[in-house]
Formats: sequence, C-alpha cells, structure tokens
Amino acid sequence: MLKIEIDGKQVEVENGTTIIDAADQLGVAIPRFCYHKKLSVAANCRMCLVQVEKFNKPLPACATPVADGMKIFTRSKSAIEAQKSVMEFLLINHPLDCPICDQGGECDLQDVAVAYGGSGSRYTEEKRVVFNKNIGPLVSTDMTRCIQCTRCVRFLKEVGGMQELGLVGRGEHAEITAYVDKSVDSELSGNIIDLCPVGALTSKPFRYSARSWELTRRPTIAAHDGLGSHVEVHVKNDRVMRIVPREKESINECWLSDRDRFSYDGLNSPERLTKPMIKHHGEWHETDWKSALEYAARQINETVEEDPAGLGFLVSPNATMEEGFLAKKIARALSCGNIDHRLRRSDFRLDGRFHGTPWMGCNIADVQKMDRILVVGSNLRNEHPLLTQRIRRAVADGAELSMVNPMNDDQLIKVSHQAICSPNDIVNVLAQILKAMSGLQRLSLCLPKSISDLLEGVVVRENSQAIAESLAGHGKELDLINPKSALFLGNIAQYHPRYAEIYTLAEAIASLCGATFGVLFESSDRVGLDMVRVIPGQGGLNARTMLEQPRKTYVLLNVEPEFDCANPAVANAAMEKAECVIALTAYKSSALENADVLLPIAPFTETSGTRMSMEGRVQSFAAAVKPLGECRPAWKVLRVLANTLDLDGFNFESSEQVKTEVFGGEKPSTVVWNRLNNNLRILFDVKVQEKTNVLQRLGEVPQYLMDSVVRRSGPLNKTKQVAEPVAGMNAKLMAELGVQEGDLVVVKQGIGSAKLKVKLDAGLAKGTVRVPTGYDLTSSLGELMGEIEVAKA
Repeated sequence: MLKIEIDGKQVEVENGTTIIDAADQLGVAIPRFCYHKKLSVAANCRMCLVQVEKFNKPLPACATPVADGMKIFTRSKSAIEAQKSVMEFLLINHPLDCPICDQGGECDLQDVAVAYGGSGSRYTEEKRVVFNKNIGPLVSTDMTRCIQCTRCVRFLKEVGGMQELGLVGRGEHAEITAYVDKSVDSELSGNIIDLCPVGALTSKPFRYSARSWELTRRPTIAAHDGLGSHVEVHVKNDRVMRIVPREKESINECWLSDRDRFSYDGLNSPERLTKPMIKHHGEWHETDWKSALEYAARQINETVEEDPAGLGFLVSPNATMEEGFLAKKIARALSCGNIDHRLRRSDFRLDGRFHGTPWMGCNIADVQKMDRILVVGSNLRNEHPLLTQRIRRAVADGAELSMVNPMNDDQLIKVSHQAICSPNDIVNVLAQILKAMSGLQRLSLCLPKSISDLLEGVVVRENSQAIAESLAGHGKELDLINPKSALFLGNIAQYHPRYAEIYTLAEAIASLCGATFGVLFESSDRVGLDMVRVIPGQGGLNARTMLEQPRKTYVLLNVEPEFDCANPAVANAAMEKAECVIALTAYKSSALENADVLLPIAPFTETSGTRMSMEGRVQSFAAAVKPLGECRPAWKVLRVLANTLDLDGFNFESSEQVKTEVFGGEKPSTVVWNRLNNNLRILFDVKVQEKTNVLQRLGEVPQYLMDSVVRRSGPLNKTKQVAEPVAGMNAKLMAELGVQEGDLVVVKQGIGSAKLKVKLDAGLAKGTVRVPTGYDLTSSLGELMGEIEVAKA
C-alpha cells in the first residue's frame, strides 16, 4: 500500500494504482473523456491533466501511476488552466448543435464544458466537417461531433474481440471509421453508444424519439438469455423507449448484449394482442375476459373428465418462476402430469437421474478466472454474447480454450485445441477425451460396463489427446478444492438427440480432472423452472412425447410451436390434430393459427416476477410500464383460470405471494443452494452408433430469433445475423452434390421440405448441413439435428 495525498486529503492505495483511480476512490472528480475503467488507457484526450508536486508540467491522471508520498492537485491554478486549454481545443471543431443532438442532456462534453469551457470561442475559422458512416441498423453516426477519444475502437477490439472501427488520419484530419464497405456486426455493438462521451454514436432505433429528461428510469432484469443482466428501462407515456445497462460487476459488469438492448422494439409490435380472442368457424372474434376464460375452462374440464392425460401444458423457458409454478399447480390439481418447459430438447432419457437441478456449475465472474476451459456443442457468440467476452478475457490472460463442435465458427477467441466433428460424432470424441483423461490421471471412476466396454475399443486421436492434456493441466498439480478448469455444455449439446450420452461422458471427464462442470442454458429461467419442477409428473409426458402423441387439448404459455419447439413439423401437426389449443400469448401471429382461444398476456416489461439465472441467482423485478390494452400478467391469468376451474389454493393477490409459496416461505438462497446439483445418480449407458453416408442437420437458432419478443424487433431483424436462411455446407459436400454457392437446393426432413440457397461454410464438419430454425421458410422441417436429405433443385 502507498500513502498519497490528493487535494490535501490522505489516502492509501495499492501499488500500481493510477491517479484517476485513486481520486475516484477518494470521491475527487477529475474530468475525463478517453478513460474508461474497463478499457485500456489511451491518454489521448488530455482532459484529466492534474498537477503533481515536483513535476514541471501537468500529467494525465489516467496514465500516471501513483508513488509513495506523491502530492496531487486537481483544482490548482495549473491544473485548471491545463484542463481549460484542453477543453478549448476540443471545442474548436465541435459543432454547436446541442439543441438537435440526440445526446443532449446526457452528454459528457456538455457537462464538462459547463465547468471548464469558456463563455465564447476565440476560433473564428470554418469548422471541419466529417461525413457520416453507415455502420449498420443499430448505431447512428454524426462523426463531425467525434472528439477521437477512441473508446469505441478500444471496446470493439478488447471486449468485442475484433477491431471493426479504427482511427485514420492525423491531427485535425483524424477520424473514426469502419473498414471500406463494412458495418459493425458485433453482437455487443450497442455498448459503443453508452461509451461515446459526445453525440457521435447514438442509438438508431431511439434517435429523435425522446429527450433524456423526459424519460422515467425503471430497473428490471433482461429476459432473453441465462445471464440475467441488470438493465434499466426508459419509459415515456407508458411506452418503453429504450433499454440500457445497469452496472452489476458480478453479472454483466457495465455492458449489455444487442439482443437485450434492442429487443424492446418487439414490445411495440403491431402484432401485439390486446384483447382476448376466440375462433369461431375459422374466424377470429374479439371477446371479453370472462367469456374467454369460461370457454377455456369449459374445454379443459371436458378434456379432463374424459381423460386427464388428454391435456398438455407447454411452458416457455423464459416464463417467470411464478408463472411456471402456477401452470404446474393447475396441471397437478387436474391430475395431469403432462407439463414441460424444455421445448427444444429432443432427448429426455436423463429424466429422474439428477441429484438436483442442473445449472452453470459456478458463478459468472469465475469464468474469467479459469485457466483451462472445454466447451462442448456451443456457438458461444450466438448463444451467450456477454459470457463469451469473459471467456475472451480469460484467454487473453493466458487461459487455454478447447472446443468440441460440429462447426468452426470464429468466436473471436484464440482456441488452443478443437475437434470439429459431425453432431453424430460428438459422443465418440468425448469418449476419446475420457479415455485419454483416464490415462493421464491414472484414476478410475465407477463407470457403467457399457462405458468401460466402449473405452476399450476407442482409439484416441491427436486432437482429443491434446484437449485431455489441456483440461488436465499438462501434468500440473490439480487444485480439487478451487478448480481452475471448467467444462461447459452449450445449446447444440442440449438439443442433441444423444444428449444423455454427451452429458454422461462430460460429467465423467470433469470428475476425473476436478473441473467445474455445468450447462450454459439458452433461456432466462431454464434453471428456475426446473427447480420449480415444471417438468412431467409421475407418468406424465415430456414436451417431445406430448407433440409426437398429440393431446386433445393444449395450454400454451407464451409458446409459438413452430418456432420454439425441437421439431417444428411435429409441433404444427400436433396443434392441427388437437381439438382445442388455448394460447396465453402477447402476440397474434400465424404461428398460432391453429389456436382456438388467445388470452393476451404481458411481456417482461409489463409484469412482475422472479427468474433464476444459470448461475443460480434469484432475481425479482417489477413491471416497468402498464400492460397494453387488456393484457394481463400471465400469473394473474393463470390464477383466474384456476378460479374459473374451481380449483383450490389459488387466492394470490400479488406475484410476491406466489414467490413465497414457490420457496415455501424460506429464504430463496437457502432453497437454491440446497437443490443445485449437476451430478447424475446413475451414469447413462453409452453406446457406439456408427452412421456413415448420412447427412445430418445442424439446426441452430439465430440469437435474434430466440423468443417471441426478439423475433419482432425490427432493428435486430435488419442485422446480418438474421439474413434469409440458407443451407450451409463445406466445399467437399458441395462437390459431391454437384452444387455451387448460390444454387438452389431442396432440403427434406420427413414430410417437410424447404427450398434454400447454398452457402459455402468451410468450417462445417463432414456430412453436416447447416439449416437454421426459427424462420417461416424452415418451419416445415423436422428435428434440429436429425437426418436430412439435400438435392439440387
């Protein structure tokens, strides 16, 4: 620790601390533009100049480390003159257009100019003009206002992983620009809006829609992935105008993914359902809540009287814990065990084998402290943008990242070892890694005979051996109490038809090397809904079986079957065969054309509730705006539906009361940590499946098509991540099929087919065809990783 003095105040700071950090700790304000605590030091704006005793010129506080006994003066005559001089130079070419600038009212340059700027300018020459750049549908540019602080440049390189913006020119001719004919395509690009201290980079969807002082700020939790990011909803006239990050160091730090930032546009979609509707003779008719709920209750009662098993509940994995709990409680009260939220899962053979609720296995902040990470079946940037940047920083600090995937997409991270294999071969690769690991550790697990027999015949390939050696620490002594290695399963692994075997082998590998083992879930409340047991009861059917064996009546909670289920074709067929489909939904769309009654529910900004992130963090939130039209929070709709069904135990007045019953009146953290557990009671039997000359589909969900709200965000749908679907394949497969890039092919799965353009995807494994889901064009196809036929159109 070093003792220093700032403006006469004594303070102790750690060795290596800069003057600006020390001043921030002491609460002494030093103006700055280029400095940001999460970015490297550039020291190019010079606004933070301060006087230091025994130095004959002012020093930049952001780039000057403190020394023992140092005396610093931030408000001395010398310091203030230096800061005012810098301010004058910054304003020489800056346009005086604050009244029309979208940054007005929340501009750092405005604030600092009031304190350090002059009453007039001595500069009488013509100001320079910089042409604006089109860097995509999310960020608007007014580059004449840019002061070249380079925060945006450093963010995209250091946090985003790729330098999509850069500084060209010198002196007065310096300007920030993108590469020729390139846009900023980072999934974190919206953060440069927050970082820009002036009005050079602003939100294109929000542009000219409201002034900052007109907005009411309300805190909530992001609802589109398992991270549980803290966000702030800005509201005007009971309408969500924009969403920005709230700082939470242990979760999202001060960043936000574009998916969470710009999804709000979907809240104001013209497809919003604002009144209950009932279908009569194939035509939709608006009705009142009482009639709609009585109609739904009558259909449910008729089904239950005939056979409770004829009823099926499908719940969105983004539903709150309260919503899932009430849906489960209704199902149980009706003696129906058919309820599930794992809609995109195709393999349920692990049901009943878990000791507790599967989760991430560690805290989010712990990821960047790892020095060895193995990710199985995950397109990280597509699935978890903010978690990916933590892995990126871990690798930058020396960690080794290994991946087992059916594709070699650029994650903008250095990958030390990887095995690119077809989806069918992921199990075989994990078996090789397990065999190599058992040889390295000279340990034995109590493995089922099928796994032991499997390992005897496994030949370990070079890349599998390298992954095992990396995860084992290259012979280093392992810290089993505080492991620094981790093994994570991603969405591709979870959607896999052999997920049970993948999970079993992954758990065995992690156990051998003492690694943290966990699952990176796609949705905002997957862990919470599992803990609330929104899964089949005894004798009940899982989501896949409910659709393959159509029920008489379905209750859908915020689900669009053709986009949200593992097998869109089967889901559509099941809805067509059902006698009644009751949909609790925020939208009226073609995806629910087979429904019979639509009950309008409020999206995440219009309701209160609780979600549990993939790290097991329980987070409650309140509504930011009033429900639109006659929409009602889903928990209220479920409560009244239960009352209409004459079920007991549904006298809840608030979501807080439901939450209390969810956790049995105990403190949530106590319940959570007693139940989170990734271990299997019994390891699953693993068998070799040799399939040759078979094309297998890789059916990913693009990140901006993950759920109903994001799907309707206009700005996100204009990005390159949501281009028209194509059939991706490597050059060898294209040659075998006799097609070239841009040709049309007919893709068949079961009775469904789609005509798609061919795209060269050099990173795809042998025998793999990449066909995304979530599009109208591919909604007639089958399983996300099923066998597929491709022929030239």
